[in-house]
Amino acid sequence: MELVWMRKLVYYIATSIDGYIAGPEGEYDFYPLADDMAAYLNGEYPETVPTHIRAHVGLDAPNKSFDTVVMGRGSYEPGLAAGVTSPYAHLRQYVVSGTIKSIDDPAVELVPDDPLGLVRRLKREDGLNIYLCGGGNLAAQLLPEIDELIVKCYPVVAGAGIPAFHGAFAPTTFTLTGTRTFSNGAALMTYSRPASAG
Repeated sequence: MELVWMRKLVYYIATSIDGYIAGPEGEYDFYPLADDMAAYLNGEYPETVPTHIRAHVGLDAPNKSFDTVVMGRGSYEPGLAAGVTSPYAHLRQYVVSGTIKSIDDPAVELVPDDPLGLVRRLKREDGLNIYLCGGGNLAAQLLPEIDELIVKCYPVVAGAGIPAFHGAFAPTTFTLTGTRTFSNGAALMTYSRPASAG
């Protein structure tokens, strides 16, 4: 039987020590920044930097890990509020939302339901890995299909906010595959789903 390599769904997120990806109103400006961390992440994961920000940080790099992004309404709307309808123009873009009625940009595909079906179809296609941009509700729905997590854990307790996974109680084991620390006290941790896991 021939083994077929499939693209991976990778959840790349920033969290507080207590597991929040943003504050109660979507705030994320409380994470302490550091030049060494930004340089490393921009070098390793350039495609996770939104297109309209890349020029401001001098980033002009080809896609290394991802060619597709999947995001929920909460991840898409902040850019939309700033007039950015195609935040990741260098990637294929999917927005999963049952409340957004239409997206006025042909580069962004609205997916009203069945995010698991979407990801399973994308995994069967040729290409680089799939970047799960968030947020917590979508990540919880897609947990059965998440193959890797890249977690930027910042040295701050948020106290409340949007959790990295906001769904039903579903303990799921991942294996730590890498760690790296930065001058701001943040830790980058990489996890993979064990090969025997479903």
